[in-house]
Amino acid sequence: MDRKNDGLRLMDGAGYKKIIIACDSYKGCLSSREVNEAIASGVKEWNADDASPEIITLEMSDGGEGMLDVFLSAMKGVRVKIHAHDALMRWIEAEYGIVDDTAIIEIAQTAGLALIEPEQRNPMKATSWGVGEMIMNAYRRGVRRFIVGLGGSATSECGIGMLKAMGDDWKKIRQKCSFVLASDVTNPLCGENGAAYVFAPQKGADAKMVQMLDDRAKKFAEVSSRHFGYDRSEAPGAGAAGGLGYAFLQYFNAEARPGAELLLDEIGFDVLILNADLVITGEGHSDKQTLMGKLPQRILEHVLKCRESDKSHVACSQLAGDCKSPESSFPHVWLVSGGVSDRQAMLDAGFDRVIQVTPEEMPLDEAMKPDVARNNIIKAIKNK
Repeated sequence: MDRKNDGLRLMDGAGYKKIIIACDSYKGCLSSREVNEAIASGVKEWNADDASPEIITLEMSDGGEGMLDVFLSAMKGVRVKIHAHDALMRWIEAEYGIVDDTAIIEIAQTAGLALIEPEQRNPMKATSWGVGEMIMNAYRRGVRRFIVGLGGSATSECGIGMLKAMGDDWKKIRQKCSFVLASDVTNPLCGENGAAYVFAPQKGADAKMVQMLDDRAKKFAEVSSRHFGYDRSEAPGAGAAGGLGYAFLQYFNAEARPGAELLLDEIGFDVLILNADLVITGEGHSDKQTLMGKLPQRILEHVLKCRESDKSHVACSQLAGDCKSPESSFPHVWLVSGGVSDRQAMLDAGFDRVIQVTPEEMPLDEAMKPDVARNNIIKAIKNK
């Protein structure tokens, strides 16, 4: 394909040979996989003269909701089912994943807020004990590397329950294992920006509980720092998951990374987009917050780096409408989201095309229905 001469035709959809689709979920509506599949269906409706393009769909996650499913799908892992305790110490069936010598732990499998009925939520009682059980189970299977997703927790106890569940084995795990935390939370453990003040209210804490939880976190950090001779309570991410981030950072020397960036590295995204003509990403709603480290922005960064590293790619012509100016090169990158604010900011950041799939006149409650959202995506891509 002569990319120089086909630039305009490509931006209208026809002529693309390799398309990567990597969207976040439309939260509360469609999973990452469902969004990707809908976009792929729309792509297949394009009336191109060329043969059907190669379409590669990649499930995405930022380390929160659905993290286990996404990482296992992307990394081709296997599921392990165990009996463990939820945040109220009730027996449940939980899952984690194994990929080679790495365990994928989603803490919400045991310590998840969604597992607790609203009237029973109490961060003064909720425990991360079940997280420790999952880690111990994987450790006894020979796993020595852990990727831990910290989203969706019901707890605010700094990981004390997790450590207790491990018993004295936490010392062996500290020596023999490595941990990478998938989380976009950068809050410290204590203070007005810490775990208790920022996150505990949504877990059922009133003002008095918040103060008690913060005091408890400070005391635990003081005791821990005296034991180890260093203090990680101010480290970015220490306040994630009610202080579980702190326990991993302080006790296991964990590395904290943005969940989306971690996944992109684990699946070798930079290699996958080599020779791609188009990368499509998106989320439920895109605005200026998107450009502050959310999944679409991180994918855009990788695409721009790919362009920069391949100077032989020829720039495409400027287009009217929703194509940015000045010229851009391959692969193109489209932002396809349920709703879009600050469209020009998206184009200025580097997206070649910005598509809102929800019609302006459609009420939000209607647009959030899965079948409606799916049809909106297919129609928007088909008519791009």
